[in-house]
Amino acid sequence: MQSMWFFDDVNLFKVLCPHKFKAYKKDHDFDAYKKKDYIYFEDDSANKVYLIEKGKVKIGYYTDTGDEVVKAILSKGELFGEKAILGDNKRDEFAQSIDNKTSICPIGVSTMHDLMRDNQTFSFKVYKFIGFKFKKLERRLQLLLFKDTKTRLVEFLDELCSDYGYDCQKIGDHVIKHPYTQKDMASLIGTSRSTLNILLNELKEENYLNFNRKEIRILKKIA
Repeated sequence: MQSMWFFDDVNLFKVLCPHKFKAYKKDHDFDAYKKKDYIYFEDDSANKVYLIEKGKVKIGYYTDTGDEVVKAILSKGELFGEKAILGDNKRDEFAQSIDNKTSICPIGVSTMHDLMRDNQTFSFKVYKFIGFKFKKLERRLQLLLFKDTKTRLVEFLDELCSDYGYDCQKIGDHVIKHPYTQKDMASLIGTSRSTLNILLNELKEENYLNFNRKEIRILKKIA
């Protein structure tokens, strides 16, 4: 299994959380959130970054007409709010818990800057992470703008395979064990849950995949 959120097999949470540093451990606490609780809103002050200890967080924004646009669904070990590190003073997105037992590790921007200044390798990992995240977001926005819904789904499945998949050696399928619900996936490709289900079943009938709640299996092509 390989994920863009991990560098050199090191979970970002294990590297960044202040609990790992004696100088910051004493005054550091985790924040607990339930489903639909907001961690921050658009236009809030950007003075912290956040790591997910457990649970899931939705990142998105609202259009002028009030429609919600989901940019990412994040899970354990992932970082968000990172634009604060780059100097943004206000949020241009919201972050919302979509799990009833979400636990967040908040890190003040000044603390993060201290850690980055004192450790060049640590700093490199953070900037590399931010670069990969922006690249992934840009690719997803291009899909939403220029591809039809079925193509968006297939390319999103390819992305999931890269992030969460592995080869099943016995039969040669690509097995994807991912953290998303169908509602999450529908939001990320800009469609409804019912349309997503229709398309998944179409791909199943075409012998492209099999799926259940726990995994998606991209089937090996027989020549």
